[in-house]
Amino acid sequence: MPHEFEVREEIALDATPEQVWEAIATGPGVDSWFMGRNEIEPREGGRTSQEMMGFTSEATVTAWEPGKKYALRTAENPDGTFMAFEYLIEGRGGGSTVLRFVHNGFLGDDWEAEYDALKVGDRMYLRKLAVYLRNFVGRIAAHNVFAVGPQVADGDRVWSAFKDVLGLTGAQVADGDPVRLAVEGLPPADGVVEFARHPNFLGVRTDEGIHMFIHGHQDAVVVEHHDFSGSVDGKDLDAAWQSWLARTFA
Repeated sequence: MPHEFEVREEIALDATPEQVWEAIATGPGVDSWFMGRNEIEPREGGRTSQEMMGFTSEATVTAWEPGKKYALRTAENPDGTFMAFEYLIEGRGGGSTVLRFVHNGFLGDDWEAEYDALKVGDRMYLRKLAVYLRNFVGRIAAHNVFAVGPQVADGDRVWSAFKDVLGLTGAQVADGDPVRLAVEGLPPADGVVEFARHPNFLGVRTDEGIHMFIHGHQDAVVVEHHDFSGSVDGKDLDAAWQSWLARTFA
C-alpha cells in the first residue's frame, strides 16, 4: 500500500535568481551538482530524463516560470508510487536568493526507511547546490561520477573510510576542515569540508570539483564527484572511484 510523504526545505543561496534557475532547470546545470545525466525540455508539459547506472527515469514538467518556479512529477507506478518536486525561487538583496523546495508523493512498502533517507538526503543535496553556486557558478561539470559500492551495515567503518581517503585525522569532522584527497589512479587534490552529517553524508570541495560521500538507504555506499577541470577522462574517473569502493569495502 503506498504511503503519502512530504519533505519541505528552505535554503539561502549566494547567487541571483537567474543563476539558481540555470542550476536547477537546465540539464547541464543539474548535472553539475545533482546526480546522473539530465535533460529538461524547457516548457510546462515538457519531458525530463535522468540517466544513471544504465537506467533512465522520466518526468513531466508541471510548472515553468523562469526565475521563479519549476516543478516536475514522475509517472505513477503500477503500485501507486510517484514523486513530485517543486522549486520556488525568491530574489533577495545583494544578489542572493532564497530557494524553497517541496518533495512529495507516495512511497512503497519500505516507506519509513525511504522517507527518513529522503529527509536527510534532500537537505544535503541542497547544501551541495549551495557549494556549486558559491564556487562554480557559470561552469558546467565536464563529468559527474555516481559510483555505487557494496552495502555495508557498519556505519563507523564507512565513516572511517571516508575520513581516510580525505586525510582527515581528527575525532570529529567539521565544516572548513582541510582535506587531502588521495585516490589511486587520480591526481591528489587539496580541498575543504563543506558539510558533514555523521554518519551518512560528507561533502568536500577542491579547486576543480565537488565530492559527496554517502552511506545511504539500505546501507549503500556511494561516491559522487563533479569534475570541472576535464583533465581526467570521465571513464578513468568512474573506474578510479569504483576501484576504491571495491578495495575499501571488500
